[in-house]
Amino acid sequence: MVKNYFKTAWRNLIKNKGYSAINIGGLTIGIAVAILIGLWVWDEISYNHSFENYHHIAQVTRLYTQPLTQETNNTAYLPQPMANVLRNKYGHLFKHVVKTQSERDFDLKIGNITVTKKGEFIENGVIDMFSLKMLKGSKESMNDLHSIIISESTAKALFGNENPINQQIKLNNYYDTKVTGVYEDPAQNSFLGDIQFFANYDNLIANNPDIRAHENDWGHTSHFIYIQTADHVSLDQADVPIRKLYFKDAPPDFIEGSKKLNQILWLYPMEKWYLYSEFKNGYPSGGRITYVWLFAVVGIFVLLLACINFMNLSTARSEKRSREVGVRKVMGSTRSSLIFQFLSESFLAVFLAFIVGLFLAFISIPVFNELTEKGIKLPMSNGYFWFLSALFLVITALLAGMYPAFYLSSFQPIKVLKGSFRLGKFASYPRKILVVMQFTVSVVLIIGTVVVYQQIKYAENRPVGYNKESLLWFKLFDPNFRDKKSAIKDALLSSRIVSDVGFSSSPITTIWDNYGDFTWRGKNPESESSFSVTWINEGFGKTVHWKILEGRDYSKDFGTDSSAVIINETAAKYIGFKNPVGEFIVDGGGTKRQIIGVVDDIVAESPYEPVRMGFYWLQKDLNHLGQMNVKVNPNISMNAVLPRIEAIFKKIAPAAPFQYKFADEEYALKFSAEQKISRLSTIFSVLAIFISCLGIFGLASFVAEQRTREIGIRKVLGASVANLWQLLSKDFAMLVIISCLIAIPVADYFMQKWLMGYQYRTELSWWIFAAAGIGALLITILTVSFQAIKAALAKPVTSLRSE
Repeated sequence: MVKNYFKTAWRNLIKNKGYSAINIGGLTIGIAVAILIGLWVWDEISYNHSFENYHHIAQVTRLYTQPLTQETNNTAYLPQPMANVLRNKYGHLFKHVVKTQSERDFDLKIGNITVTKKGEFIENGVIDMFSLKMLKGSKESMNDLHSIIISESTAKALFGNENPINQQIKLNNYYDTKVTGVYEDPAQNSFLGDIQFFANYDNLIANNPDIRAHENDWGHTSHFIYIQTADHVSLDQADVPIRKLYFKDAPPDFIEGSKKLNQILWLYPMEKWYLYSEFKNGYPSGGRITYVWLFAVVGIFVLLLACINFMNLSTARSEKRSREVGVRKVMGSTRSSLIFQFLSESFLAVFLAFIVGLFLAFISIPVFNELTEKGIKLPMSNGYFWFLSALFLVITALLAGMYPAFYLSSFQPIKVLKGSFRLGKFASYPRKILVVMQFTVSVVLIIGTVVVYQQIKYAENRPVGYNKESLLWFKLFDPNFRDKKSAIKDALLSSRIVSDVGFSSSPITTIWDNYGDFTWRGKNPESESSFSVTWINEGFGKTVHWKILEGRDYSKDFGTDSSAVIINETAAKYIGFKNPVGEFIVDGGGTKRQIIGVVDDIVAESPYEPVRMGFYWLQKDLNHLGQMNVKVNPNISMNAVLPRIEAIFKKIAPAAPFQYKFADEEYALKFSAEQKISRLSTIFSVLAIFISCLGIFGLASFVAEQRTREIGIRKVLGASVANLWQLLSKDFAMLVIISCLIAIPVADYFMQKWLMGYQYRTELSWWIFAAAGIGALLITILTVSFQAIKAALAKPVTSLRSE
């Protein structure tokens, strides 16, 4: 019996090739999109799940409340001695406590081979804590001062097929290390995905006097601390005892300030690091989880659109199959057998669509990965994938075929066979409602895509406070650059291939240092704020083309500039001086710095957030400034400039690495997350519109076929092609207009809510909604017009002969 159902279903599919192609084609695209989105969502929500101790790992953070605003902020930067307190006084709660600085790029050199990899110096315990799978070495591989463990891919890059164990590696041509272990490359969807090595933290301390000087300094916050709770202790249980650590275990002179700021500790769980990276009042409030939910909903709706097409075309053709139903019932078929017959057609169509959709998803994955910068694969060997696929197949088939099956099987055989069966004037309403649903979803997606694009462009066009064009910077941390930076600068300027050279302590697109405890005349004693601090030389401002709003730039003509400060506009507004130039800022050590200038705000962090209050201090000794900013002569192409710059570097510092970055490219990276979302939104919106148009095309074809004789009569009576086109198109156009009226307020509500997450944001303009609505209407009219004009151009004789 079941075999007969599917034989009949196959014959019906072959008999109606056009409608079958539309049905299966729409379902194929919907299923392929749903598979890709499902894999993307799974990759996102499973981020960091590769760690065995996932639910026991957290980052220690501190929360503090501003006395004036009562706003609570969160930061992961902590004082070094806190790690020892957590180990010694709260050791019963933790299995591991490790201290590190943030990861960054290092040059790994062995012989004549140098590769740049991201890594970090970290305390022992990292192997066990982060479940590193050691291919060579063991959990004790980080015990030695000079230990370094490297990823499998890094070992391959440096040593090829040779055994890397006990090989010597020079980090940044400064730190001596010895390979004591090789670990399997971590999962790409983890926070260690791009970290390629770990070196012993004691090596950093031993070779860095500045860091060593702050080992017991509670006021210097520059380190991260990760913890793993004991097996029997949850993160919530460990969080409570350490909350007031600043009030109990800090030095007495530090406790007073902690109480003033209500400074407490909080364990930021690993499960929230990625998806909940945005904070409100100190605690996670959102982040990428918004996009995860968004695309999960989009995937469901795209599949739903495809299912709507199936339901619409099946019910639209019900009159064509009404005699079949009547004959089957007269021959003894029960309603249940008819339901199974129609459901088998649905299952067969969905199964074929699933097979093709799976293949389409498979061949699309490389492009999809390139768009999303992920390493997603179809988990063909995973039993759960096939179980979910089977479940997905059944649900989709039922969703697509349930309504047509019950609707068609309800026809009464006597009325059908007598020819008195009529669908009635309300029979088309369900189809119209489904079409409205389709285009409502499609228009919302179009509006959302445009708004995301507008927000990105709005932030990209934000004034950044400097000129990014032809600006690049070089890392000069390598010891081989010591005492040679001035010579490199002079050689570059003499060559005339660059117009200006300036030095800074951090890149123009980043803030590395923050300080507090500043005072000034008239400061509110309750005010406690952090200021970003960047050290620069006299040529920095001219090189980056910053804008002086008040006062002047640093100059070698003024010997007193060493005790001066230039502040940004945001800092000037916060401090509150009507005329800030000439006033004094006093740092925590009692050093007075006179304000000599106010510069326009430089956007060095998120382009969607307000600029932080910032100070620029003069540093005449170039050995303390690790970034060289270069403005290239605009009259010379960059391709011609770079080899000449490299030649100058190699001549003056031949053993030092040549590393540079373009300011405009680094700034553009700040938009990468939103740009990925924008690209995906655009693709899914186009596919949603395409699926909706497939359905409209099929329905228009059916309506034209159903009204063939009417069209013939109207042509004989003098109706023009334009009249007939209008007759067949107006109903579909009205449905799209209704969809727009529903979609516009829905899209407005959700996009306003999304934009509220950005402090620097665009406004929703009326033209976005108008363009989306008009665009959807035009696409619909073009889709319908093909069938409408084709029917209108048919010969009346042929039309009047049709049944």
